[in-house]
Amino acid sequence: MLKRKIYDDLMQWKSRKDKQCLVVKGARQVGKTFIIELFAKENYKHWITINFVQNPACKAIFDGDLDTETIIKQISLRIPGAKMVPGETLLFLDEIQDCPGARTALKFLTQDGRFDIIASGSLLGINYKDVTSYPVGYVEHLEMYSLDFEEFLWANSVSPESIADIKECFDQRKTVPAAMHERMTELFKEYIVVGGMPRAVDEFVTTHNFAGVLKIQRGIIADYEDDIAKYAKDSEKAKARACFLSIPKNLSKDYKKFQYSIVERGGTARKFGGSLMWLYDAGVINFCNNLSIPELPFEGNAKSDCFKVYMCDTGLLMAMLEEGSQEDVIDGNLGIYKGAIYENIIADIFGKSGKKLYYFEHNSKLEIDFFIRRNKTATAVEVKSADNTKSKSLNAVIEKFNVKRGVRLSTKNVGGTDDFESFPLYMAMFL
Repeated sequence: MLKRKIYDDLMQWKSRKDKQCLVVKGARQVGKTFIIELFAKENYKHWITINFVQNPACKAIFDGDLDTETIIKQISLRIPGAKMVPGETLLFLDEIQDCPGARTALKFLTQDGRFDIIASGSLLGINYKDVTSYPVGYVEHLEMYSLDFEEFLWANSVSPESIADIKECFDQRKTVPAAMHERMTELFKEYIVVGGMPRAVDEFVTTHNFAGVLKIQRGIIADYEDDIAKYAKDSEKAKARACFLSIPKNLSKDYKKFQYSIVERGGTARKFGGSLMWLYDAGVINFCNNLSIPELPFEGNAKSDCFKVYMCDTGLLMAMLEEGSQEDVIDGNLGIYKGAIYENIIADIFGKSGKKLYYFEHNSKLEIDFFIRRNKTATAVEVKSADNTKSKSLNAVIEKFNVKRGVRLSTKNVGGTDDFESFPLYMAMFL
């Protein structure tokens, strides 16, 4: 069983006396249903799961009056054996994006307060227009992602104590022992290839068969395309699919700003901008906005019309490439795509830690892969995938734009200069 950090968040939510209904959002197949049902079984005397995709007839529970007493009666009628005991029952409304009435009912279930309520589903940001009264102020939100790198390490039997030892090297700027550094670098490459989708990770830790992992990943990609066909508005279906399939090509360029012309010859933001936002709301992609100047606050200096697009799970990006790309990452032979993939994995790690993504590009000659707020300072982050770790852009931005600190992430061990720190790529999780 894969250990997930969100379980602790669920426990904290349960312990609060003033809690509201909880909405767990996340892309398809990141493990939402599994972890919530495990949490229910381990922490409640009674629990009821209503999955609106598997049991569409249950939508009728929320077709009429939405007061709690009516909902309880409807649940008892349609789910034999269901027990709604105040203070002892969790009601889990899964795939709630398919039942707008249930979304509206969360307000009244929160006001009633006798039962703990968790709602979950994919594409929750998509269909606000279908909800007659969205329960603003009556729900809490949790975002769930595929496994982050630390969770991947747990799955591969790396102990918390070993991770703490590596963190100590990060904190104290000490060289990581050679054997540990080599093993962590190997695991990091495997994480790039496998990604964090639970089924893919479980396949890998059980069999170490990359072919089996790839088959699962491509099945998930096909499911994403099915979701586009199912949930996107008719006018958006083809455009959203075209944007989705263009991501590897956009990232392969030296200049990685997203270009609509790669989606379609002559493509424009007016035609495809809404489709990209659809993919973002679905939890499939992350935006990384260019900064007009590399200063805090980043959001105030971000250009809304100039951005890069990264996949939220790098393993799925790998699965969109041709056969053999997995072995190329492990062997370090990916050519033009190597830089893009290593940037994507750092964007993946930062995104899963809750960071918004920013980069800085100046006159097409100077580009810093990421900017993060670190120790209350605008910090430049340069990602190096090749053996050559010279940092011309990092040195230039420190010299010319009054950037106080920089971080270089590469395959090399802990090091650095007076101007910037140097860490192994796998330490990105500590930034």
